[in-house]
Amino acid sequence: MTSSPPSNPVSEERPSAPFFSIVLACCDVEPFVAECFQSVLSQPFSDWEIVAVVETSKDRTEEIVRSFAARDSRIQVATGPRSGSCSVPRNRGVELARGDYVLFLDGDDFIAPGALRRLRDAIAARPGADLYPCAIQVRDDATGRDLEIRDNYPPDAPPSLSGPEALLLASRHKNGHPHPQMQLTLFRRTFLLENGLRCVPGLRRQDSEFSPRALYLARRVVPLHEPYYVYRLQPASVGSSARGAGHFHGDWAVILRSLLAFHARVSRDPGFDPRVADAWRRQWLSWIFYFWFAPPNLRAIPRPRRLETLSAVFSGDFRDFDALLAGASRPKRLAGAWVRAFVARPALRGAAELFFRAYFSLADAKRPK
Repeated sequence: MTSSPPSNPVSEERPSAPFFSIVLACCDVEPFVAECFQSVLSQPFSDWEIVAVVETSKDRTEEIVRSFAARDSRIQVATGPRSGSCSVPRNRGVELARGDYVLFLDGDDFIAPGALRRLRDAIAARPGADLYPCAIQVRDDATGRDLEIRDNYPPDAPPSLSGPEALLLASRHKNGHPHPQMQLTLFRRTFLLENGLRCVPGLRRQDSEFSPRALYLARRVVPLHEPYYVYRLQPASVGSSARGAGHFHGDWAVILRSLLAFHARVSRDPGFDPRVADAWRRQWLSWIFYFWFAPPNLRAIPRPRRLETLSAVFSGDFRDFDALLAGASRPKRLAGAWVRAFVARPALRGAAELFFRAYFSLADAKRPK
């Protein structure tokens, strides 16, 4: 990132589209949403718009949002019924956005002081990327104390990568992940539109499904490392309020069905890098084995519930699963065969569970103490 503006900075006052479109998803965030808006309004950089999509709330969220919109023409408001997640508001926001770059913001979080100008200068210094991964400052909402900064890329990451290169680097970085949070990344708006990139309606773990596709499809990725987004860690958040083992199994089933199909499609493209499949294989097969068969989940989640949600991953067809499994290690291929047996052969379900008890026991024994 540059410490001073580049020689050809983007003008802050443009008659056409704004530089940033901030897609703001809001529902039941009355205690936080005013601070969220104020964090944008107080930015020294002013070439932005807010597309606030408010779902029917049980509190004064919409009233507060409309009060800000009445005072600033850069804020537009759309409303809709409750959908159960940020997916629908984010999709609607992308459709309404006009800016060069889309930034996703949740109504109970906020943007760090001065961050938009720093982001604009960094983008102007290295223009033309589809994705600009940044970082998130995690804050304990109960104490107001800043916790870790989450950055998917090491400080010495190359200044520019292809999408597959960025995916592989994130998967190797100790703090990285093949599916970074959507709020951690700035997206070129036309890239989202050209590739039809949208969130699955109702899905609460949007990042896990959306980000692998977006990262792979990006022609150019420029890591910025800027911790522009302040994420409130609070008990009522989607991730923190999960109600017991298997609470998100329905979501994971949708995610995995989509991602397995995505891999099956793109892996047929000329020049597909098999290392990408290796990264996905390590993550996605581990999800299936752990979420549905790890001993704690075998004990806590009734077999009919595990069978119902795991069956939804495949919808009666194992071809996409087999396409990913084909390049796996021999133990993982054997585990995959027992996954299929659990779903398709009722008489072998108990045997499959016994296999996975041994599988995880052996994995624990091999883990360094």
